[in-house]
Amino acid sequence: MSAGKALASGCVIHGPGDLRVEDVPVPRPGPGEALVAVRYGGVCGSDLHYWRHGGVGDFRLREPMLLGHEVVGTVVAYGSPDAPGPAAGTSVAVHPATPCGVCPECEDGRRNVCRDTRYLGSAARFPHVQGGFAARIVVPAEQLRALPAGLDPRRGALAEPLSVALHAVRRAGDLAGRHVLVTGAGPIGCLVVAAAKAAGAAHVTVTDLLPAALEYARAVGADTLVRADDPGDSGWPVEVDAAIEASGVAAGLDTCLRLVRRGGVVVQLGMLPPGQSPFAGNLLVSREIELRGAFRFDGEFDDALLLLAAEPAFDALVGAVVPVRDAASAFELAADRSRSCKVLLDFGAPPAA
Repeated sequence: MSAGKALASGCVIHGPGDLRVEDVPVPRPGPGEALVAVRYGGVCGSDLHYWRHGGVGDFRLREPMLLGHEVVGTVVAYGSPDAPGPAAGTSVAVHPATPCGVCPECEDGRRNVCRDTRYLGSAARFPHVQGGFAARIVVPAEQLRALPAGLDPRRGALAEPLSVALHAVRRAGDLAGRHVLVTGAGPIGCLVVAAAKAAGAAHVTVTDLLPAALEYARAVGADTLVRADDPGDSGWPVEVDAAIEASGVAAGLDTCLRLVRRGGVVVQLGMLPPGQSPFAGNLLVSREIELRGAFRFDGEFDDALLLLAAEPAFDALVGAVVPVRDAASAFELAADRSRSCKVLLDFGAPPAA
């Protein structure tokens, strides 16, 4: 991707604790690519991991990298007249994944686990795939999705994490009329609540350590809130039909396995720490529980945009919108779940028509 002479603000991670707002070159779109003026970018848990620890799981920083993969903005221009995508001036969300299309997983219809995918703001490969936290970015035109009519871009910035939640819910199977447990009421856990209710779940129970986080879950449809550190909480269910672990800690997975019914399904969505994680594996055998992983998403992105357009309740999850120049404070806020749910970076007004 060639760089132009113009510069734009970008949010670059250099190492653990070393987050900088820098002027980065405005890229020029090539054939099949689009230049997008980013308006909002959602601070994700993986962004926080890069900021705090210099990596996510086994993916470690080896060079400075633009963070961000939850972005919405406006199409500025295309690098070629035949590039697919919405017209210049259209408000869009950016699908962050570019699967290879030829590996066995892609050919099997599971592009979300493509072994050679490119994902915005990821250190999974080297050179790293630069992210979307810049005022101007270039992406493949086929990754653009026009925002549905009436969808505010701030709410539209939730499309990527909601897609993750929708994929996890689909991995759980048919939830219509079911009792679903969600462990963890962070941004993803709250979106899992909304996705489960949209899938017809009759009752959703959510656990978390923080009362403030549980209240965000209530705002998007949770029926029962449970303090995870209180075994005497009256909201604990005897058993549930399906469970989705969204906290990324082994204790959450253990809770799911102990509360799901015999023959039930547990979906591990939260990214567990590197290495071994202890859990009650014997229950998988004696209760014939199905344990399924859920990683990213694919076609759910389009469904997420439609759901966001139809449901104003999602606005409750956007706890703060912070100018990119104050990215450090935005990351501090996003890391404190007692004060916020989803934090957005604001890259400025859209370009003039």
